[in-house]
Amino acid sequence: MRLLVFLALTASAFAQVGPDYKRPLTATPPNFKGVTWRAANPSAHLSKGAWWTVFRDTRLNFLVSAATANNQQLKAAIARFDQARATARMARGDFFPTVSLPLTADKQRTSENMPSPFPLNGMRYDGPAYNAQFDFSWELDLWGKLRRQSEGARADAASAADAMHNVLLGIQAEVATNYFKLRTLDNEMRIVREAVGWRNEALKIASARVKAGAGSELEQAQAETEVASAEAEISALQAQRDQLENVLAILIGTSASNFRVSAGSGGLPSPPSIPAGMPSDLLERRPDISQAECALEAATARIGVAKAHFFPSIKLLGRGGFQSGDIDILFEPTSLMWSLGPSISVPLFSGNKNRWNLTKSKAAHDEALANYRQAFLAALADVETSLSTIRNLGNQAQSQGRARTSAEKAAQLAKTRYEAGTSPYLDVIEANRTTLATQRATAQIAGQRLIATVGLIKAIGGGWDQKAPAPVPATTPDPAARNLDQDKPGIFSKVKGWFRRD
Repeated sequence: MRLLVFLALTASAFAQVGPDYKRPLTATPPNFKGVTWRAANPSAHLSKGAWWTVFRDTRLNFLVSAATANNQQLKAAIARFDQARATARMARGDFFPTVSLPLTADKQRTSENMPSPFPLNGMRYDGPAYNAQFDFSWELDLWGKLRRQSEGARADAASAADAMHNVLLGIQAEVATNYFKLRTLDNEMRIVREAVGWRNEALKIASARVKAGAGSELEQAQAETEVASAEAEISALQAQRDQLENVLAILIGTSASNFRVSAGSGGLPSPPSIPAGMPSDLLERRPDISQAECALEAATARIGVAKAHFFPSIKLLGRGGFQSGDIDILFEPTSLMWSLGPSISVPLFSGNKNRWNLTKSKAAHDEALANYRQAFLAALADVETSLSTIRNLGNQAQSQGRARTSAEKAAQLAKTRYEAGTSPYLDVIEANRTTLATQRATAQIAGQRLIATVGLIKAIGGGWDQKAPAPVPATTPDPAARNLDQDKPGIFSKVKGWFRRD
């Protein structure tokens, strides 16, 4: 018996079926389009830093902090991570023996014809039976099945952590994106309101000319049309702004009825500069890549679990305690009983269930491998798209700035010529429309550049700072989720209450 245990423990220290996980090689390009590149080494655990602070907007900082504390999707992701972490810790418990204390008291009747080494001659037992025993069970991890199970559970927990940080990054990026969309609308509405102002001035001039007999009613009607059209645009922009405000309310976990974002007074700031080489250095911190790799590691470990089912399993079983038909003598030495020995299970036939389970595990590994490579390719495409968008929007902003300057100059010339009576009012209308369109386009491009910068930050997995492990975000606890049983006294509390004196 001792030799068997010694051999089993020695074998379990070295034997471990199934493949060990190795990070698959990925075909990395020599460089991004104009950006230095190096091979990816997923490290989503590194801190992304408060990347949104690079925009230097206190309102944005507040919204992101509120979303981190109150967003319900994030709380759900944290709860999933807690479940996966608890499952991994439960898997570690399989390495240890289990001991229980079953206490039974029942009434039984034995068979008169039960197998016996001596004739019973009709004897049987009919009466109470009392048992106070310890049960002991310990499965020896001969082939590494338990170790592979624990390895897979740990990888699942790491994958859940990466999924949580991916949700966090997505929420933060969505808050910033919608905030800059809202600020872009504020800027557009400011421009349109200014247009309503000088169109009202033009309307006054046209009305005065009609009264003086120097203008036509057509000019006055055209001026009224332009004022009404601009006012209608303000209402349409306000409707879009209200929708974005409601989206932000959901993101920060508050009621849309009580949430307001005050309108911005100035124009949009220039997007922050991107440190040279940062996209290639930080792409490896994307949590979705790390999540896909952890899922691949878990799938690899489960191949070993499936292979272990082809081999015998050994459990050490033990039972000891007291057994008696009379409770008064239950704990006397004569009532002592015990049993100890191994239980060996050799798989002989299972209808090919173990073989197909192994096939399923290998297929799950292949699926996880494909998902990992897909996540890597998608990350490369995201960074390339973001870099291209930022570069082209920068060029577009310069061209649009020149167009705005020339349109404003043309509008001023058309106004001067109309007031001098050398040009029709239609020229003023066309020039003003062009000016308003170029001004709004300029504001839209400024907002798109900020949004594209947010997209790049998200594509590389977060901001430029990577100094410390990323902690679980601190969220505001939901009162309904705290200690669901805290108001229900336990059995021991109830018993104590029975004997408590007032």
